[in-house]
Parts: sequence; C-alpha cells; structure tokens
Amino acid sequence: MTAQRERLLLTRPENLRDKDTALLGELTKTCPDMAELARLTGEFAHLLTPAEGNDAKLTEWITSVRSVDLPHLHSFSNGLELDRAAVDTGLTLPFHNGRTEGVNTRTKRIMRQMQGRAGFPLLRHRILLR
Repeated sequence: MTAQRERLLLTRPENLRDKDTALLGELTKTCPDMAELARLTGEFAHLLTPAEGNDAKLTEWITSVRSVDLPHLHSFSNGLELDRAAVDTGLTLPFHNGRTEGVNTRTKRIMRQMQGRAGFPLLRHRILLR
C-alpha cells in the first residue's frame, strides 16, 4: 500500500482536503477491500477516544474484522487480544503516560545524536539544559 493511501485511511475524515476525500471515495467505490478497510479503520479510530463501553465495542470490532478477508487486520486484532486487559484499560480510562513516553523518546533521540562522541556527563548536561 502506498503512503498516500495509508494517509487517506489514517487521517480523520474532517481533516482531509477535498481532493483527498474525493480520492478516498473513488478508491472505496472501485475496491471492495479498500471500502472494508476504510470502514474498519474508521471504527477503530473512534475507539481511541477513551470512553466507558469501548471494551465491548472493541469486542464487536474484532468480530467484524474476523468476518472479512483482510489478513493484516486479522494480525492486528490478534495482537490486541494478546494483552487485552491493557488494551481495554487504554480504551476506557482517560489516564495515559504520554508525557513520560515523550521524555523517553527525546532522551533516546539525544543519545542517538551523540552516539560514540561523548559519555554520560554530556548526555546529562544536554538533558538537564533542555
């Protein structure tokens, strides 16, 4: 799948430009698999806003995914099932560790930039001064 089609499927419909909306409509008309994929990814995107009952909706979504012939989505849904308790918690509770993950990501980026050039004292200095 090309990057453009992936972007069309993963961008919120209200954030798509008019020409992108038209292209997505054209793709879903001509390809039944693309129509199913667009529908299922849209439904899953709505689950990503934490709310009560999303765990039950996820069960329904997984059942829908298993009824269509889209192997990549089957693999994705199987992965969700592997740690279902954590997925349910993420979909139903408003708490997250986004800020902590952001700090971890920034630290790893700084470490990659400094690879082989400096030791821990400079890493510490760069992290504390930013």
